[in-house]
Amino acid sequence: MIRVLLVDDQPLIRSGFRALLDLEDDIEVVAEAANGQDGLALAGEHLPDIALVDIQMPVLDGIETTRRIAADPTLTGVHVVILTNYGLDEYVFEALAAGAAGFLVKDIVPEDFLHAVRVAARGDALLAPSITRKLINRYVTQPLPTDSGTVLEGLTGREREAVVLVAHGLSNDEIAARMVISPLTAKTHVNRAMTKLHARDRAQLVILAYESGLVTPRSSPPRLG
Repeated sequence: MIRVLLVDDQPLIRSGFRALLDLEDDIEVVAEAANGQDGLALAGEHLPDIALVDIQMPVLDGIETTRRIAADPTLTGVHVVILTNYGLDEYVFEALAAGAAGFLVKDIVPEDFLHAVRVAARGDALLAPSITRKLINRYVTQPLPTDSGTVLEGLTGREREAVVLVAHGLSNDEIAARMVISPLTAKTHVNRAMTKLHARDRAQLVILAYESGLVTPRSSPPRLG
């Protein structure tokens, strides 16, 4: 059962999302909050798998709520997915830097929304296509840090390969097929890379792959195995 916390200051939005989620046998809404401060308290009380957090709220906004969840060692199992009416770049990068596992616009169709919740619950990075394009465009124009390559020095060759494929949006099953290994081994490579790079989740792993130059916006996934 996927446990979900809804944090949004608009009751109509919360009720709409709840109505969708309550229809699913494998998803349970455990609590709702109208601001980030209450959402943070409820996250600690219920320990949900997913926190769907609006980016603009009173008292405590979505960015700061995400940052505090990510910084709390008792909430390491909570994956934050940011919800917004906008696709503005500054929100995208602030949310991901704060520790968000994903970023979705509220006009998403119901089927994609439900799929997004399940993807985030698995610990996979989750970005709407429009957001992914903005992320890539940023790295087309942004120069790499001078020490960009050193961050990856502790990875094995197979871990690097796995990180490249994660950055290209592949799931663990797809990584396994591409590298000709089992899904469990693929997951192990990804998890070890996340641990070595101190990445909270796959979204941060994607950012590190771009920032380090391991992946470039115009590159294609390598053919492995």
